[in-house]
Amino acid sequence: MSIEQEVEILRNIPMFAKVEPTKLKLMAFASERLTFKNGQALFKQGDIGDSAYIIIDGTADVMIDTPDGPLTVAHFSRNDIIGEIAILCDVPRTATVAATSELTVLKVTKDLFFRLLSDFPDMAVEIMRALAQRLEHTNAQLTASRAAN
Repeated sequence: MSIEQEVEILRNIPMFAKVEPTKLKLMAFASERLTFKNGQALFKQGDIGDSAYIIIDGTADVMIDTPDGPLTVAHFSRNDIIGEIAILCDVPRTATVAATSELTVLKVTKDLFFRLLSDFPDMAVEIMRALAQRLEHTNAQLTASRAAN
């Protein structure tokens, strides 16, 4: 896949939609393109968060450790960004993320991610919006789980 194709993929992600194409080209160039096999972990709960991942193609599950074993709490696919919580909050990974199909991602380092946030405040707003939606979804899941017990 060419840099131009990666830039087009990035432009389709809401948080990057307003970022200049030249900056997206820099981001695509500075990012590492990785492929994971079905079942392979991108990172594990408790790992140090040094990067975020943008899904170019494929699917992944987010799982948290529980006393009864792993619990899948979210599913991600093309154009989703994962792993940003650990780098935004400077905390260990809050969950394990594993591919559920062949998965191609762009790995964006913490430094590059923060550089983009400082250059493009609109991107920071979109990330806050996405995180708020995830929190709302998690709260709904917890409420449903408590009601079932």
